[in-house]
Amino acid sequence: MRVEVLDQVTDEIVAAFDRLLPQLSRSAEALDAAALRRLVAYEANTILIARSGDAIVGTLTLVVFPIPTGLRAWIEDVVVDESARGQGVGAALTEEALRIARAAGVRTVDLTSRPERAAANRLYQRLGFVQRSSQVYRYTI
Repeated sequence: MRVEVLDQVTDEIVAAFDRLLPQLSRSAEALDAAALRRLVAYEANTILIARSGDAIVGTLTLVVFPIPTGLRAWIEDVVVDESARGQGVGAALTEEALRIARAAGVRTVDLTSRPERAAANRLYQRLGFVQRSSQVYRYTI
């Protein structure tokens, strides 16, 4: 298994996101090639993909941004194909995101994970993430 930075959108990438996004969110809309190209081109984003053999089995988005207290990052939209769960894909994606963030000079990396995603929460804790005493709020526009 290998992790790569996504830098070119192909039909294979579009098909992989068509398969993976519904496993992450039932409400996520499908992304066409143009939408994926916009995500890849956005300066703050680093989109990682994991391959097992030739198959794309996971993705993660690292978002890096400066704020007055320093350079920060968020890990978002981590999804591992159902067929590849428990094989270290999520760990490999997250470790590569942390390596990239560290190299960029990021001070902290945050992420959220729903409580029912027990395996994912154990993974993040095993990798050194600490649960914060904070509330997450969302405003839907």
